[in-house]
Order: sequence, then C-alpha cells, then structure tokens
Amino acid sequence: MTDDRKKKMNRREFFFKIGIGSIGVTIGGGSILSFQYISPNVLFEPPTKFKAGLPEDFPANSVTLNSEQLVYIVRAKAGYFYSLSAVCTHLGCITQYRTSENKIACPCHGSIFDIDGQVLSGPAPRPLEHLQIEQNDRGELIVDKGVTVNEDYVLKV
Repeated sequence: MTDDRKKKMNRREFFFKIGIGSIGVTIGGGSILSFQYISPNVLFEPPTKFKAGLPEDFPANSVTLNSEQLVYIVRAKAGYFYSLSAVCTHLGCITQYRTSENKIACPCHGSIFDIDGQVLSGPAPRPLEHLQIEQNDRGELIVDKGVTVNEDYVLKV
C-alpha cells in the first residue's frame, strides 16, 4: 500500500506542477519575444545593379529580355542602348516581347507597348519604366533597376 501512495499525486502537487510549468512557459515565451525585439530586423535584398553583357552580345535593332532581372535591353540601329522594365505598369505582370509585331505585350490583361515602352492599348496607366544603363571600364553594360530615367535617356556606344 505504501508504494501506491507514493505513485499517486494529490491535488495540491498537481496544481503546484501546473503552476511551475505555466511560469516556465511564460518566461520562455517572454525571452524569445525579447530576443526577437532586440535583434536587428534586416531585409536582405539583391543588388539593383547588374551586368547585362557586352554591347557585341546584342544585335542591332534588337530587344533582349533578361529573364533573371526582368529587364529588356533594347539596341537601336545606331549603337544606342536603353533598358526597359519588363513589369507591366497595370498590375505587375511580366510582359513578353512579340518579335513578329515588334511590340511588348502583357499576357495577363492585354496591355500593349511599343519598343520605347509607350502604351499603345490596354489598361496600363503608364508606359514601361526606363531604367538607367551605363557602360563600365571593361565595356560591359550595367543596368540599375533602382534608378528610373527619362524616356529620352539613351547610352551611345
């Protein structure tokens, strides 16, 4: 009989253990939240500048999509370069260049842009964004998606 009494827990011991457990959970949760509060909340984003390639990589009168960066690199006939965002200004869909029509089209809602990014038809409220394009010391084209430029901005190579 004495062994049975040692195995049984009375009501007071049960509530004592429940109380100690709840205090432990409260302290643990508070510690985790305090640590999250004092630790820096940093969002690591990829750089906005990227190397598009050498000017020789782009044939004359071409529109090339960099699908990784969602940017069009346009090479005009006289060695002029400019870059356009491939993101539609309507709802952010990714546009597609139609070679046969020489137009950029949004497959989601039907907006159509010319190769200068101007809206020809559809619900898009603004033209495609023109992005800064430069040439570095090695002759590579560098596009900065974080800098929008005027529509008349071109890079002569």
